[in-house]
Amino acid sequence: MSVLSGKNILLGVTAGIAAYKSAFLVRLLIKQGASVKVVMTPSSKEFVTPLTLSTLSKNEVFSSFTNEEDENAQWNNHVELALWADLFIIAPATVNTLSKMANGVCDNLLMATYMSAKCPVYYAPAMDLDMYKHPSTKETFDKLTSFGNIQIAATSGELASGLIGQGRMAEPEDIVSFVEKDLLKGLPLRNKNVLITAGPTFEAIDPVRFIGNHSSGKMGYALAEAAAGLGAMVTLISGPVSVSTDHSFIKVISVTSAEEMYHATHEHYGAADIAILSAAVADYRPAEVSSEKIKKKDDELHIKLEKTKDILATLGEKKKDQYLVGFALETENELENAKTKLKKKNLDLIVLNSLRDKGAGFKGDTNKVTLINKDNKISPFTVKPKTEVARDILEFIIDEIHV
Repeated sequence: MSVLSGKNILLGVTAGIAAYKSAFLVRLLIKQGASVKVVMTPSSKEFVTPLTLSTLSKNEVFSSFTNEEDENAQWNNHVELALWADLFIIAPATVNTLSKMANGVCDNLLMATYMSAKCPVYYAPAMDLDMYKHPSTKETFDKLTSFGNIQIAATSGELASGLIGQGRMAEPEDIVSFVEKDLLKGLPLRNKNVLITAGPTFEAIDPVRFIGNHSSGKMGYALAEAAAGLGAMVTLISGPVSVSTDHSFIKVISVTSAEEMYHATHEHYGAADIAILSAAVADYRPAEVSSEKIKKKDDELHIKLEKTKDILATLGEKKKDQYLVGFALETENELENAKTKLKKKNLDLIVLNSLRDKGAGFKGDTNKVTLINKDNKISPFTVKPKTEVARDILEFIIDEIHV
C-alpha cells in the first residue's frame, strides 16, 4: 500500500501532446489506492478523450462549469472539487496554463478549481525546448514556487517538434514516485520504527482446544495503518485474527501463543523508537498441554494453569530510549488500576478503556479511550471509530516526543 492510499487526488489535464500520458497516470494513482477525479481544459479534449479518463478513474470528468448537453443539470462547482482534493496534480501543465496560474487568469473550470485549492498543488511542465528556456517561463516557475506550488521537473528527451532537450513531461511512474517521496518528507513519523502488538493469544490445551479471548485485533491493526500513514516503518506482531493489512510500510509477524509473542516482541524491541502493546495477551496458560485430544469422560475437567511472561513489564525493565505504550482494559476502579499499571510497568503512556463504556472493548469497530501519560495527565476521548482512535493516540504520542 502506498502513502497515496485513501487520498483524494484531483488531476488537471491541459492541452499538450503529453496529455495522452494522463491516462497512464490515472491508472497508476488508482493502483496506489487513491480516488481520482479529472478536470480538463476544453482544448485538452483534442488530445485525450474524457471518456477514456472517466472510464479509468471511474468518476465523471469535468471540463466546463455546466453540462452543455443538459440545460437542467447542476453546475460543476469548482469550490467543491477543490475542497474534495487532498492533492492537486496538473499534468501536463502547458506554458499557457502555467502563465495563468502565475497571474491569476481564471477563464476555465480548471483554473477556477486551482484558484480555490487549499491542498498541495503539484505541476508537471510539458513544453518545447525554446518555450522551456524562455525568460518568462523561468519567471512563471519562480512565481509558482513563491505560491507554494511544487514543480515535478521536466526531463530531457525528444520533443514533439523533433528537437532534443528539456521540456518533456516526467513519466507517469516518476510523477507518482515524486509525489510519494514529497509527501513522506512531511510526515511526522518518517524515519521512525514503530513496534505494535495486536490481537489475542491462544494457549493450547490440546491439539484442538485453547484458552483465548475475544480480541479482534482491529485496534492494533488500525494503529499500524495509522502509523504507516504517518511515515513510520511498522513491525506488527499479530496474534490470530481475521483482519489484515497490505501496507508496504507494515511488516506483519504472525504468532499464536503468549510465549511466541514474548520472543518476537523482544527480538524487535531494540530497534523500535515507539512500542505500542495493544495485544490482549493471555495471563495464564495450561501448565501441561496434552498431545492428544482430551476425551470427555468425567463431569469435571481440571486444568492447572501457570502464569505467562509479562511482555509489557519486561519491556519496561529493558527500556532505553523507546516510548512505551500499554493498554488497560478494566471493569472496575478504571483510573486507579490504569495509573498503577502505568507506574509499575515503567510506561510512558497507557490507553485505558472500560467494558462498562458502550462502544468500547473487543470485536467492535469503535472504541472509547482515556490516555494517561507518565505525568498523570489524563486525556479522555469520546466514542469514535477505531481508525480515528488510532490517529488520536498517535497524535498524542507525536506531541509527547516532539517530532
